[in-house]
Amino acid sequence: MKTVFAIILCLIGTWAVAQSPDRVVHNDPARYRELSAVHAGAGKMGFTQLIGRDELSANFLYLHAGTIAPKSGIGHHFHHSIEEMYVILNGEAEFTINGRTSKIKAPAVVPCKMGDSHAIYNPSGESIRWLNFAVSSVKGRGDAFDLGDARVGAKLDATPVFVSGRLEREKLKPNTPSYPAEGVLYRRIFGPDVFSTDWSYVDHLVISANSSTNAHSLKDVEEVYYVVKGSGSVTIDGSKTTIKADDAFYGKSGETLILSNEGRDDLEVLVIGVATKSQTAPKAMVLQMDFVVAKENAEAFEKMYHSIYVPAMVVQEGYLGSKCLRLFPEDLTKEIQGEVTTYNYQIQISFDTEENRRKWVASPQHQIAWPAASALAKEYKWRGYYVTGDDDQP
Repeated sequence: MKTVFAIILCLIGTWAVAQSPDRVVHNDPARYRELSAVHAGAGKMGFTQLIGRDELSANFLYLHAGTIAPKSGIGHHFHHSIEEMYVILNGEAEFTINGRTSKIKAPAVVPCKMGDSHAIYNPSGESIRWLNFAVSSVKGRGDAFDLGDARVGAKLDATPVFVSGRLEREKLKPNTPSYPAEGVLYRRIFGPDVFSTDWSYVDHLVISANSSTNAHSLKDVEEVYYVVKGSGSVTIDGSKTTIKADDAFYGKSGETLILSNEGRDDLEVLVIGVATKSQTAPKAMVLQMDFVVAKENAEAFEKMYHSIYVPAMVVQEGYLGSKCLRLFPEDLTKEIQGEVTTYNYQIQISFDTEENRRKWVASPQHQIAWPAASALAKEYKWRGYYVTGDDDQP
């Protein structure tokens, strides 16, 4: 279904704010584009992208920013492959999750979990400032499905029946294990249990005047920061850059950051963390099985794969996918200077872990599927692989 979301993805490259070498980008309303009926929502909003999917190695997708005009909003919709978090920095808005709506005052943060429908509406007479963080389940992939509901005049629940949070200074604590420095207040608003993707946490950080965090090393995680209030500096691996309210920046896995407040007022920062994939741990495994199938059994072998083998595997824990491959005929193999072999079929199966593949081998379904395959072959062999990389892109 074609939606405004799809149009946004196509135009992201045009709308993205150019990033300086120090990777700090300012949220400048003068650069906003005006959008109407976003996800079939009411009215208009201003929009820009601050940080995109190519800046980090993790599955971070984007940080969008803008304003939602009076009597305007983002319509009811959901995503199959991404999670978002709507943030309002001023005023109040009506947030909807799975058809239930509540009014929440800024500064508010509301996760939109993968598969949950969500919307936001500004019922007031003043514009509200809006952010949207997103993390995808697959690097660079996005999707959306609109429900054709602007949520105007929706029935309100006095108490939200969905996960939500606010940037509340009174809940911050000093000298925490994450930020054990004097003059630094911290709270984890959401942890990894809230999310289904690699999204690990949402943190709220306040640094008092003339104070700094200790060196904050990122290991197997990347962070995206938004400066809510104040000014100061960020030092990334020894390179120092000034930051101020409405700046966004990021830290990559393996880097060390120090946030400092050289001003008179508090430096307040919203931080999200996204886990990175280990460069040494395999992403999955693949078992490659080669078969010698007589010509008279070829059609039955291919039918067996679709009718017996696949149905038996798709119900297994950790199953990722499979392929049935028929070798090129001998003349074409020679033409492309390929290896001539007596094996003419191959089945490749992929599981997230070797442990889950072995569970499949021990399952009742395997006791039916494997005899069906091997009975049609004169000979077979197999080998296993760890998947260390792929090009699984949209």
